[in-house]
Amino acid sequence: MDVFDKLKILAAGAKYDVACTSSGVDRQNGASGMGSAVSCGICHSFSADGRCISLLKVLMTNACIYDCAYCVNRRSNQIARAAFTPRELADLTIQFYKRNYIEGLFLSSGIRKSPDDTCEQLIETVEILRRDYHFFGYIHAKAIPGADEALLARLGMLVDRMSVNIELPSEKSLSLLAPDKSKASILKPMGFITGKLQENRRDLVQYRHAPTFAPAGQSTQMIIGATGETDYQILKLSSALYRKYQLKRVFFSAYMPVSSNPLLPAVDTPPPLLREHRLYQADWLLRFYGFEADELLDEENPSFNPLIDPKCNWALSHMDRFPMEVNRASYEELLRVPGIGVRSAKRIVTARRVGPLSYEGLKKMGVVLKRAQYFITVGGRLNEGLRITQDGVLRSLISQQGVEYLKGQSAQQYEQLSLFSQGKVGAKEAAACLPAGA
Repeated sequence: MDVFDKLKILAAGAKYDVACTSSGVDRQNGASGMGSAVSCGICHSFSADGRCISLLKVLMTNACIYDCAYCVNRRSNQIARAAFTPRELADLTIQFYKRNYIEGLFLSSGIRKSPDDTCEQLIETVEILRRDYHFFGYIHAKAIPGADEALLARLGMLVDRMSVNIELPSEKSLSLLAPDKSKASILKPMGFITGKLQENRRDLVQYRHAPTFAPAGQSTQMIIGATGETDYQILKLSSALYRKYQLKRVFFSAYMPVSSNPLLPAVDTPPPLLREHRLYQADWLLRFYGFEADELLDEENPSFNPLIDPKCNWALSHMDRFPMEVNRASYEELLRVPGIGVRSAKRIVTARRVGPLSYEGLKKMGVVLKRAQYFITVGGRLNEGLRITQDGVLRSLISQQGVEYLKGQSAQQYEQLSLFSQGKVGAKEAAACLPAGA
């Protein structure tokens, strides 16, 4: 098979894996090398059909000995199969790099013969890039669950980031849909990578020029919507993974139906993209805003509101804390205000040391007053002309994306309830406040 025919098949097979990022490492090349990796990200290019391309995202092979029901590359699926040799894929990567199509490589694979054999193929590919081509660009590789730890250690010394996909949010779902995998087989390499990263940090303290192990850390991915786990369960799992394995990112992938299976959504079910978006917003709150999973959701309210983002939903459920005086609120309290982000909170803390704040000044600092004005006072005063009512606040916070989502739902699903009932504000309460015709 021609190399570009293989590329069409194997690039298409890799599109379902979203655990792909380019930040987290700075590396300059030597005089004889090519490419570099920059912590703030990599350059972007555009293909002929308008797609933005940054990393070559491809599988080593889509032939797999596993039969995961949710995966397009599963053993029982009747699709065209292909496999690159390490040399073919390394040559292709360099040719694409020289043409400015890409700035790095995201490399994954189906399990060809065994986890060890597959990991050896990945290692050989990356070794050719690093050793023969002196390629210093960004490389993200999948750690293969079940592979020998010595192979994982070799791979980690060659790449910038490693990831182990946890796939499904619970062991029960994994046993039903991926009988060849287990929670233990996935968490074991994740723990090994965490241990190697900690060991490498200690080595770098003692030896400045010690080789680095996966300097951009590790990430993982969860498929959302293939099984019945709630947003609360997913968020709790994400929080535990960050805490135990010091992950750089947990990625969420809205399930795209690829097979007819009674255990999975019907093939005509649209992927839950808005749900994925809300989970990413909540993930940001966990990582940068000091929130805990139990603050955003609970057993009684296990799903995110489709109409408003999680931070606004939390604020509406805790109106007893607002309005907050920005001249006295702590940095941590400011982070809880909708419309105030990490940068604007830092600017507020700095600016108020030298003079009084104003609404116009807050706007210049990057505060989104459209949302924040309902939750703050400046000098003890609300924004001029602002009238706060329960329905008015919620209408102003409802996202257009959420409205479009609601339009696609049956009107009978919703009934009018009290806006600020006990507990967190839910979709029913929010829907009751939609403007006429929305």
